[in-house]
Amino acid sequence: MSAEQVSSLCEQLVKAVTVIMDPASTQRYRLEALKFCEEFKEKCPICVPCGLKLAEKTQTAIVRHFGLQILEHVVKYRWNNMPRLEKVYLKNNVMGLISSGTQSILEEESHIKDVLSRIVVEMIKREWPQHWPDMLKELDTLSKQGETQTELVMFILLRLAEDVVTFQTLPTQRRRDIQQTLTQNMEKIFSFLLTTLQQNVNKYRRMVGAPQEQEALTTPQKTDLAQQPKAQANCRVGIAALNTLAGYIDWVALSHITADNCKLLEMLCLLLNEPELQIGAAECLLIAVSRKGKLEDRKPLMVLFGDVAMHYILSAAQTADGEGLVEKHYVFLKRLCQVLCALGSQLCALLGSDSEVETPTNFGKYLDSFLAFTTHPSQFLRSSTQITWGALFRHEVLSRDPLLLAMIPKYLRASMTNLVKVGFPSKTDSPSCEYSRFDFDSDEDFNAFFNSFRAQQGEVMRMACRLDPRTGFQMAGEWLKYQLTAPVDTGPMNSKTGEGLCSIFSPSFVQWDAMTFFSESVISQMFRTLDKDEIPVNDGIDLLQLVLNFETKDPLILSCVLTNVSALFPFVTYRPEYLPQVLSKLFASVTFEVVEESKAPRTRAVKNVRRHACSSIIKMCRDYPQLVLPKFDMLYNHVKQLLSNELLLTQMEKCALMEALVLISNQFKDYERQKAFLEELMAPVAGLWLSAEMQRVLSDPEAFISYVGADNKIADPVMEDPCGLNRSRISFCVYTILGVVKRARWPAAMEEAKAGGFLVGYLPSGSPIYRNPCTEQVLKLFDNLLALIRTHNNLYMPEMVAKLGETFAKALDMLEVEKNAILGLPQPLLELYDSPVYKTVLERMQGFFCTLYDNCFHILGNAGPSMQQDFYTVEGLAAQLISSAFINLNNIPDYRLRPMLRVFVKPMVLSCPPEYYETLVCPMLGPLFTYLHMRLSQKWEVINQRSMLCEDDAADDNPESQEMLEEQLVRLLTREVMDLITVCCVAKRGAEHNSSVAVDGDDDDAMATDVTPPASAELTELGKCLMKQEDVCTALMITAYASLSWKDTLSCQRTTTQLCWPLLKQVLPGNLLPDAVSWFFTSVLKGLQIHGQHDGCMAALVHLAFQIYEALRPRYTELKVVMEQIPDIQRDSLEQFDSKLLNPTLQKVADKRRKDHFKRLITGCIGKPLGEQFRKEVHIRNLPSLFKKVKPSLETDVLETNEDGEDLTVLFEP
Repeated sequence: MSAEQVSSLCEQLVKAVTVIMDPASTQRYRLEALKFCEEFKEKCPICVPCGLKLAEKTQTAIVRHFGLQILEHVVKYRWNNMPRLEKVYLKNNVMGLISSGTQSILEEESHIKDVLSRIVVEMIKREWPQHWPDMLKELDTLSKQGETQTELVMFILLRLAEDVVTFQTLPTQRRRDIQQTLTQNMEKIFSFLLTTLQQNVNKYRRMVGAPQEQEALTTPQKTDLAQQPKAQANCRVGIAALNTLAGYIDWVALSHITADNCKLLEMLCLLLNEPELQIGAAECLLIAVSRKGKLEDRKPLMVLFGDVAMHYILSAAQTADGEGLVEKHYVFLKRLCQVLCALGSQLCALLGSDSEVETPTNFGKYLDSFLAFTTHPSQFLRSSTQITWGALFRHEVLSRDPLLLAMIPKYLRASMTNLVKVGFPSKTDSPSCEYSRFDFDSDEDFNAFFNSFRAQQGEVMRMACRLDPRTGFQMAGEWLKYQLTAPVDTGPMNSKTGEGLCSIFSPSFVQWDAMTFFSESVISQMFRTLDKDEIPVNDGIDLLQLVLNFETKDPLILSCVLTNVSALFPFVTYRPEYLPQVLSKLFASVTFEVVEESKAPRTRAVKNVRRHACSSIIKMCRDYPQLVLPKFDMLYNHVKQLLSNELLLTQMEKCALMEALVLISNQFKDYERQKAFLEELMAPVAGLWLSAEMQRVLSDPEAFISYVGADNKIADPVMEDPCGLNRSRISFCVYTILGVVKRARWPAAMEEAKAGGFLVGYLPSGSPIYRNPCTEQVLKLFDNLLALIRTHNNLYMPEMVAKLGETFAKALDMLEVEKNAILGLPQPLLELYDSPVYKTVLERMQGFFCTLYDNCFHILGNAGPSMQQDFYTVEGLAAQLISSAFINLNNIPDYRLRPMLRVFVKPMVLSCPPEYYETLVCPMLGPLFTYLHMRLSQKWEVINQRSMLCEDDAADDNPESQEMLEEQLVRLLTREVMDLITVCCVAKRGAEHNSSVAVDGDDDDAMATDVTPPASAELTELGKCLMKQEDVCTALMITAYASLSWKDTLSCQRTTTQLCWPLLKQVLPGNLLPDAVSWFFTSVLKGLQIHGQHDGCMAALVHLAFQIYEALRPRYTELKVVMEQIPDIQRDSLEQFDSKLLNPTLQKVADKRRKDHFKRLITGCIGKPLGEQFRKEVHIRNLPSLFKKVKPSLETDVLETNEDGEDLTVLFEP
């Protein structure tokens, strides 16, 4: 190799790099240059000299960076094949580059420093400590040369810790060697880092003239211009040392952090007041204070509650805040706030445990400073403090501390301000807005954040009021009185509801809204905390009267008023004479209008008030039925009066009021009386529903389309709606039936039920059989309900869809709101309450079909729990349901099938007594499961083909979002189906298993913890009954195992952990066909191929594959054939595994070891994330072992290998 060769190659490389980086290059040129460079790195034998030549200081930064990249590539991919001398040559040259081959610390580009430190770390990972014992000494020597070298050494130490400890990007044995050697040398490394930090900070402060030394230096700022770069250099090293410390503080033994009387923590506190270094110092402090570990080791961290530390932390906070809103200072404040939160958590953990920690003397000072963050204009900072406040208020020792109790009124005052929803980034009406612009991208973002922040505050306020209920109530009362008398300020934006009314941004409304939330939280907690005789009844009733007498025509404010009525309602239980007034107030709001007799549609705000009043009445009747019972007649007359005018209320409002009446009628506790009442209540519905015309309309799809007006063409789609009344009549009937089925019940106490005539006998098991007073009425209407469901299902037949009028071609489509919810698009924030709900007729028609469909199935879902045996014994029920609810499923879209499974099939099956399984449930579920498997398989096939083809097809208006919507719907339907099968077949005995996992399947870390199915996952009686029928059994097994390779991580995870094994275990005793066994096993391996990149799924699938192989391999050699087809499987290792498995006398290895062995065997079919699929493998060889392996002692080995307690004889062998 000659110098000329190197020079000419380097010239070519320089040209190539220039072409790659030149924005003006053509794509073809750039690709050619790139190819040349890559091939050079891969194949050229003289990479090292070329890399070193290109890395010389005389080259431009881009070329030097490329030269260093070549050297990095050599170390990563060629190191194992390099001769020893060449390795030494490269190492010495790289250390030479650190020593004298870079520009000075302030001039050198950061990417050059970065790549240089990476090369050294790659060499350390391969050679230290065995072949390069003096590495730390060499770094120490380099650092003595000056700031430039010291900074690079810091980068190297940080990168090493990240690779070895944080990201663990190297083989286990190497990682262990390096980490143990680091740990052995940690005292030296730590003292080196601390000394470096201290020396550089001291030099920097001397030159800049730190505040303490101001007097000594007359004009510190002008010390010497020549000194400035020197000071900057020291500052840079200080920052690097802090960053490196941050990489170590997280995992080193706590004793290093607290050594020398916590010298490190003291230094960090000092640096909080050094503007250039404060963020790094706060970061280190935060990591140190957040450490978990033995309580004993964490005790020294309490030094931060001492006078010195507290003084530094608080003065730093005051200074940073005093500078106004500057991003750097704001970031620092956030870190400091986190430090105080972490300190609070440490205090809560240590205090009251057995570690003899006392409440710190500065606890009061700490609380004051913490409150300062809670009252800061930044909404983000305010919210950051909530969890810690909660922990303090909950703490067994601190919650009794007088200092904390004295803080509660202050905290509640702060909450009164913090609950007010201001600070939208697009506005300027509050100091918070400026901060929000740093923290939130849009008003929608802020809105979502604020809603969860408010909910969190509600919880913490309730905890505070548990400690001091009266103060909260008193404050709520004052605020409520103030709001009731304050003049209304609508602000600059006028509401579209009407002149002079609030919009959701009006100053008055945000205050009302906050006050309402506050009083609701505080009052409910007071009733839970205080004893009956301690409740301030007079004050509560005074407040209630003020609220009842308050009149407003503003719908947003009225909504708040109604919430306050509900919050204060428990006081009425002490003074029932106020009940009529409350009822009058609520009924007046049910018919609320801004402008009486107006023809314009109601705005969302007005609709909300009316709905709110209805639900308040229902809630009152549900929670206080005994209280309302004496006023039943008054209530009934009110409702009759409202119902007499067909146009006064919407159908939903009418039914809500009827539901309230039914709830109170449950208190009659007299079967005949309640039955008579329900008959009277439902008479109008029965008259309408059973009329000859309605019968014709409900049972003929064409007549139905015409009756609801979906076959018309409409000229003015906003104002004109000739069939609106017909639709509302059908809705009214369905809503009423649902309300009655849902709410009518027999008394809970058996004696009362018996006395009232509800008890009709006992089951063989001894449990009582009740009858529901609504049964007769509802069953009378049942045939027509099934006719409506059959008709509705048939509307989706192509020939029926063709009969829809021009205006209504999309009447059966999904509502936009539903689409947005499924695609996860946020609802537009602002105009929600304001604009009148001018729906087009099409939107109204879509809403009608959607609600009608859902409600019919809600009735069927509630019928079982409500009417029990009277429903399940309806003659030919299974056949009737199959010919109505399950007809024409092929044409029913996914978004309609989902609610049917969820609100009808699932509740009906769950509430069905076992004696009806054979006659009702199996005949229904058998064909349903077979159909669902066929449907889902086809859907997933289409999706898989689509992702393989990915053709450009722009036929539709918006094909991408349409496809996304379809795919997401298939996912949701799959989850619904798998959930239904699981609920039917598997009894969950253990804790609720993985049910609250977020809907997004990528939260694997949350899911990865519990992957082995609960040992007690047995089949339910229904599951066994279904599995007895061959066709149903086949459908269930195939659906469960086929779903493992459908692209839905969440569904795969749940099915694997909950369903697959119990189903297979049920059929194990029978004779399975070898092909079937192979197919089950292959399905699991296919699942691994698709979902293996997600830890949670991977662990669950590996466990399942292992269970199947262990249980079935002895009987089926076919499984071994499947194993042999796994890519890169080691045959000898497989033979070894098999022989141990098949030789019963040998099977002594612990379950975990067997499973690990099995996992290694099937690694070839475990899918990798896309980012790793084409990555070039880095191979780091293990070095001779540093630590001599001690043979494990006999006891531990035997105990480890024999978890099942077999073969303990080994212990006693001579």
